[in-house]
Amino acid sequence: MVNSPFQHRPVLLAPTIDALSRQDDGDAVGGVWVDTTFGRGGHSRALLARLGPDARLIAFDKDPQAVAAARDVAAADPRLTIVHAGFADIREELAELGITQVDGVMMDLGISSPQIDDPERGFSFMRDGPLDMRMDTTRGLTAAQWLAEASIDDMREVIARYGEERFAFQIAKAIAAGREVRALTTTGELAHLVAGTVRTREKGQHPATRTFQAIRIFLNQELEELSRALASILELLAPGARLAVISFHSLEDRIVKQFIAAAANPGAETARLPIPERDRPQPVLLSVGRILPTDEEVAGNPRARSAVLRVAERTSVPLPPEGGAAFSRAELPVGAARRPASSRPRQVRAQARSST
Repeated sequence: MVNSPFQHRPVLLAPTIDALSRQDDGDAVGGVWVDTTFGRGGHSRALLARLGPDARLIAFDKDPQAVAAARDVAAADPRLTIVHAGFADIREELAELGITQVDGVMMDLGISSPQIDDPERGFSFMRDGPLDMRMDTTRGLTAAQWLAEASIDDMREVIARYGEERFAFQIAKAIAAGREVRALTTTGELAHLVAGTVRTREKGQHPATRTFQAIRIFLNQELEELSRALASILELLAPGARLAVISFHSLEDRIVKQFIAAAANPGAETARLPIPERDRPQPVLLSVGRILPTDEEVAGNPRARSAVLRVAERTSVPLPPEGGAAFSRAELPVGAARRPASSRPRQVRAQARSST
């Protein structure tokens, strides 16, 4: 059993499970389901409670601590299989398990509370700790390593694009100047440096908030992996299956929103052309809706305040020859030549897979 002093409260739990399983009669649900980010298992446990004895839930996570927590659940529930991999590899990983079609997929894109609250992970400036920020601590560059080598232009672009920070250039210059005197190795050092550079900020927001978000997104390739995953998931969904995605900031929510819109209205670009209706591309997804947390949930869990749940349902219309990629706008990486590797070797991921 993995014990942790850091607790996680899942966001939009009931709306996500209700939208995904849709069992109003209380009967157990069958089929194959996927949780792309196990975290500490809040959503997975709730879905397992709805699933019947012959159903199957495949959970993914990059974080070794999350994988360990999932193995505890899998040890007591053989319906759960945990895969130590990011969701960008979902189609390939499921294929290795003999799965080519699923009945529903849920994605919680937020960083988990244990990751934020544990200073050793380096995600937060609220507690001083090593400047790490990797979701998967077994591979890739840490934030400290990247900041020690990145050019001013690369740092500026990362902070501006992924943090939407208007002082990105000033912050990048300050980091470059600061590391000449002393290497940045802790979250407190980076937060202090940024706070001394950003003189104005939204009320109630720490000056380093956007910079920390940007570096985390960049190091973990979060937006690029999301675009790839959405395309793969669309190819995996059975007719009538649903996708439920919880986003926590505008960058990722925009990707999800645009993907669903493109798949739900594939003929938008030719709408004004004189093409008979029968020859127009038909929707491969139906947008079910957008759900926000209630005031009560936000009051009880402030980290839910920025959450957005979007739900879509697969139609029976065949996908175009390009597959799900036809509806995904791939995110162009920043400084691709200096990015951390996108995936571990196949044999390492295979060894990380565990089911009981």
